[in-house]
Amino acid sequence: MELNKIDKKVEEIKNNDNIYSVGKVIKVNPYTVIVSGLNDITYYEEVDIADKAKGFVFAVGKNSVTISIVEITEKINPGDLVYSLKKQFKCLFSMDSMGKVIDIFGNDLIADKKFDNLVEVPIENDPLPLMDRDLVTREFLTGITGIDMLYPIGRGQRQLIIGDKKTGKTQIALDAIVNQKDKNMVCIYVAIGKTKKEVKDIYYELAKRGAASYTIIIASFHDELPNRTYLTPYVALSIAEEMMLDAYDVLVVIDDLKKHADVYRQISLASKKTPGRDAYPSDIFYAHSKLLEKGCQHKNGGSITILPIIETKSSDITDYISTNIISICDGQLVLSSKNFAKGEKPALNYGLSVSRLGGNVQDKEMKKLGSLVRNELLEYLDVRDVYELANIDEMSPELQKRMKDGKIILDKLRQYKFAPKSKEEMLSLYRFLEVGENDGSR
Repeated sequence: MELNKIDKKVEEIKNNDNIYSVGKVIKVNPYTVIVSGLNDITYYEEVDIADKAKGFVFAVGKNSVTISIVEITEKINPGDLVYSLKKQFKCLFSMDSMGKVIDIFGNDLIADKKFDNLVEVPIENDPLPLMDRDLVTREFLTGITGIDMLYPIGRGQRQLIIGDKKTGKTQIALDAIVNQKDKNMVCIYVAIGKTKKEVKDIYYELAKRGAASYTIIIASFHDELPNRTYLTPYVALSIAEEMMLDAYDVLVVIDDLKKHADVYRQISLASKKTPGRDAYPSDIFYAHSKLLEKGCQHKNGGSITILPIIETKSSDITDYISTNIISICDGQLVLSSKNFAKGEKPALNYGLSVSRLGGNVQDKEMKKLGSLVRNELLEYLDVRDVYELANIDEMSPELQKRMKDGKIILDKLRQYKFAPKSKEEMLSLYRFLEVGENDGSR
């Protein structure tokens, strides 16, 4: 083995492959450095900054390049030499990571050790050609009645989970992961900017319910370098893509993309990029679209299902980042703080939620009954706010029936966390609606 390394080095010397470009630090920013002299370097190429730090090319200018720092051991000063390493910057991953909490460099964050048999993972792969993608027609069951019946998700779909703080966004994603037990699905949970305690709690919740055996948690904590946090979801999707190409079905939960956007804004402002709307860089849409477009059904049978999460303020889903992500995804599950306060859990806003694939990923029975439940529920919600405090005896018989049936439908949609339902259980809850349809009473 050592002989092969020596032979390789000798061959590099013969071919002049051991000659590296050298630049000089001309400006030090909080998370990036500006370097001159690296004229033949490319985007995402790895560099070494005077043995003090490692990074990659973040932007290429006319007479300088911006280096994004991902590891630092000593203070960087102007004048420090920067060496291009003639290779693309890559992260590390081990298949032994299943059931562990890891970072993008192959470290087990719970046991505080590095994995063996690590392989290099590119930050980005070439986009998957359109001809290699297939139609999304297979169901992805979360075990939550309000989602699987009314706003179904398919394997290969990108379904946004959006709502205010403390409305149960992460819980829906965790329920979906737990419900994948024995369904041949690999799950990747991406924690962006969370505390160590939050990530540990999620890990123990999944382990307690037997979900850890098929789940990888890739975490970037709130006190880490922003550049590492920015890369984390890209690395997770690269890992998922490799698994999909091996014909695996993969679920990727990104929690959450608003923090990711804020980190990218922080990096961009520190590197003097021109700010745009809400001070975000002009390419923020591209940064998220190139990430989420990885979600698809591959023609080989594998798939990547993505559940990105966005935290809103004051239930405003029309802010800049939210509208960007909504336009990229195939639907959204909107959570309401008002519904949460009423005890309606999951606190879905059934009027604003949507799945653009809908019945295409449901079997005939779920599609038929789900459509009936959704129509009845939305009709009830339209009149509930107006008539909720009225005397029911003064209403017309038709309105009385609508109010009573609507309340029953809504009550049956309430579900405790980590209490998934099978399709048969969901269907049995609403058989009474079909009876009403068949006997002409509706």
